[in-house]
Amino acid sequence: MNRSIDPKAFFTTLFEAAVSAADPSKTIRTFLPPKPKGRTIVVGAGKGAAQMAAALEDAWDGPLEGTVVTRYGYGAPTRVIEVLEAAHPVPDEAGLAGAKRLMETVAGLGPDDLVIALVCGGGSALLPAPAGSLTLADEIAVNEALLASGAPISAMNTVRKHISTIKGGRLAAAAHPARVVSLVVSDIPGDDPALVSSGPTVPDSAGRADALAIVEAFGMDLPEAVMQHLASPQADAPSPDDEGFAQNEVHVIASAARSLEAAAREAEKQGVPAVILSDAIEGEAREAGGFHAAIAREIAAKGRPFQKPVMLLSGGETTVTLSGKGGRGGRNTEFLLALALGIEGVAGVSAFAADTDGIDGSEDNAGAFADHHTVVRLRQAGHDPKALLAKHDAWGAFDTLDDLFVPGPTGTNVNDLRVVLVR
Repeated sequence: MNRSIDPKAFFTTLFEAAVSAADPSKTIRTFLPPKPKGRTIVVGAGKGAAQMAAALEDAWDGPLEGTVVTRYGYGAPTRVIEVLEAAHPVPDEAGLAGAKRLMETVAGLGPDDLVIALVCGGGSALLPAPAGSLTLADEIAVNEALLASGAPISAMNTVRKHISTIKGGRLAAAAHPARVVSLVVSDIPGDDPALVSSGPTVPDSAGRADALAIVEAFGMDLPEAVMQHLASPQADAPSPDDEGFAQNEVHVIASAARSLEAAAREAEKQGVPAVILSDAIEGEAREAGGFHAAIAREIAAKGRPFQKPVMLLSGGETTVTLSGKGGRGGRNTEFLLALALGIEGVAGVSAFAADTDGIDGSEDNAGAFADHHTVVRLRQAGHDPKALLAKHDAWGAFDTLDDLFVPGPTGTNVNDLRVVLVR
């Protein structure tokens, strides 16, 4: 291992390798469907939807038309595909209009037409489409409760699809009898495409009873109108067995697993042995941080389960259950602050965690850097690291140290990249 490696520069190259592996311009051509006899319509949503649309335009040999919805500031230049922007992680009126526009785009199609759906993480919030008598305010309340609940993303999206007129396969159902080919960049542990962005074009078998069980299990306080809707047949989503989906295709064109493998290859090029722990780690961010710290301590002290030097990689999506008023931060900075507490004084350990879409939580950073000096430096700056963690202000901790990682929007999203280096 090259002892002169600068951890921040090293981790940044790993992030770039992971993002590059999920770049739609490099993956989308492999999964293009045959051209149809009729029209080719494009719909899509997510934080990388505009980049996917631009990549599709470059790869497609024929006429295209359609609309995608992405997060404010995440747009990309396209020639013919319309790009709309809306709010994330809390829905807004622009998202409501965007969801309506997508449904209008697929209306009235015939059996000779083709719909290419470009789906990636973030679409759940970007496509509010309240069902029945529910309102945008109701959907916002549900979204806020889900984000604060600590529920895994799969559980969140099970609830979301049962209060929507576009999620849970309903966008594809509206396109019938046209054939729908979904190209999915997965940010879901396990890469189930039906759960990415709550599956607007890919139904799954979870029912409203499952949604109600999730609400109860995580103690969510939802508006009465939402609870009444979830208990009614109106909430039922299309079944994957419905004949209207029989001719459709679904392809996962990028995922956390592929990005982790790319990061591991880049590390090994630089002389650092790499181990992928998992691409599907879920649970509380601080607990995941403590677990990674424990492995790092074991390696540093006893040379097990891996010999040092070694780099540990993991992916997936952790959660942050808010207790009281939360501070500024996201799951990656919370993971790192908990890890920093666990590696205090363990020489030679450094770490990095970032969301591959370029944004972690509500601020402009993707994540941060940490090492065995982080906690000492925070105390020297007059801060109590444990108190900052308790109030979910990990962003404040790493901002104080100038250790935030701010790459800007990346144009893709395969969830989190976590790296622990033990020299």
